[in-house]
Amino acid sequence: MDSTPHGAAVTAAGFGVKGPRGWAFRNIGLNAAPGSLIVVQGPSGSGRTCLLLALTGRMKSAEGTAEVGGLPLPKKRAAVRSVTALAHVPGVAELDPALTVGEHLRERALLQGRFGGSLRALLRPRHERRAEARALVDAALTAAGLDLESLPKGIRTSVRDLERLEALRLSVALALIGGPRLLAVDDTDLKLSDDERAGAWAMLRGLAAAGTTVLAVCSEPPEDGEGVVLVRTGGRREPDVPKDAPGDSPAPTDAAAGTVGGSHGNSGDGGDGGGSENPAHSADAAAGTDTAASNTSDAPTAPKTGDAPANSKTGENSKTGEDPADSRHDNQDRTDDDEEGAADALAEAGRA
Repeated sequence: MDSTPHGAAVTAAGFGVKGPRGWAFRNIGLNAAPGSLIVVQGPSGSGRTCLLLALTGRMKSAEGTAEVGGLPLPKKRAAVRSVTALAHVPGVAELDPALTVGEHLRERALLQGRFGGSLRALLRPRHERRAEARALVDAALTAAGLDLESLPKGIRTSVRDLERLEALRLSVALALIGGPRLLAVDDTDLKLSDDERAGAWAMLRGLAAAGTTVLAVCSEPPEDGEGVVLVRTGGRREPDVPKDAPGDSPAPTDAAAGTVGGSHGNSGDGGDGGGSENPAHSADAAAGTDTAASNTSDAPTAPKTGDAPANSKTGENSKTGEDPADSRHDNQDRTDDDEEGAADALAEAGRA
């Protein structure tokens, strides 16, 4: 089933977005039924926000296929945008700290009344339209778990005075006023305490249980992963290891390990969504330059000037007298280039 009155199915295969300087993410696969809680986990800069924007029709994909409620992407992006809503997305769907909670709610209800309904609805008497708007707002606040009476100044509380979880609930409530079938929430657990994080996941689980499909970006998935469709982006790129180094055996990174809950991981071919080209075993990584440096007191003679300790990660550098730190800097530069792909794609979306 592609969709229900409240939720939309989300599928993807080999899905990817490319920015001017590289891939934001690629080779994403998932299969989520209507009313699912889809959790996108990954480090900052791994393309997770780009994936959220692409699946809601706000960013054009470069490869693969995806559907939201039976609507194919990127061909039907406009239609997908009409059945999805964003919450808590920096630079795209943000709260204005200078406005009050009431001002945000009134503005959103006004926009929904003007552009979210039919022409016949606009011709109804004003008191009927106002009553409907109040009902939409009340239902959204209840679903998001935001109690206006608990705020310092009630509905007149400024956004800058809200706690982080309260601001998240308000952003979700504003998105729900439009009645989306897919709700996408960015930075779900950003700077939240353990109790606040539990409250945020409880809210999103409640929305999914009520039928709305929820797509949530986070750094750490909920502890109880039951019923969660988990998609992972990114993965730490390990330093390259010489092929002739003894005792090296490749081990999968997070990105290469794939995803949980009916989705697939990223292949890692030059983007944030990729794994390392030659991932090293964790034991080899632990036996790097720090370990070699710590054993210098056991050596009978001091190394000559310009020599570098040889190990499985810096053996090539020791032959030329280069500092082992140079290889780490080179790999960090590659990681920075990968993150630039996601940053460029986000910048393009902001200008669209």
